Amino acid sequence: MSKAWDKGSTRAYRKARQLVLDRDGHRCRAHADGWCARQGARPHQCEGTATQAHHTQGKASGDDPAYMVAACPSCNNAIGDPTKAPDPAPQPRTRW
Repeated sequence: MSKAWDKGSTRAYRKARQLVLDRDGHRCRAHADGWCARQGARPHQCEGTATQAHHTQGKASGDDPAYMVAACPSCNNAIGDPTKAPDPAPQPRTRW
């Protein structure tokens, strides 16, 4: 389990996750809906089969299936937390 879940998984989350996976047909909707193309997402290869639920508004939105999409582990990890700002672009520096 990810360190992001300090308190661990709850029964409510597991029920919501299963509802989202069933609703989305166990296909990676995070990739299909373009969440992986947003700024800040790391390069990755979509696995296609979803086993996780991605919180589109961050975990502060709770376990509401309206704010969750099915995601494969690769896409879910590449997207990360949508509420955090992406890392800034590297700035070239010279020491002359």
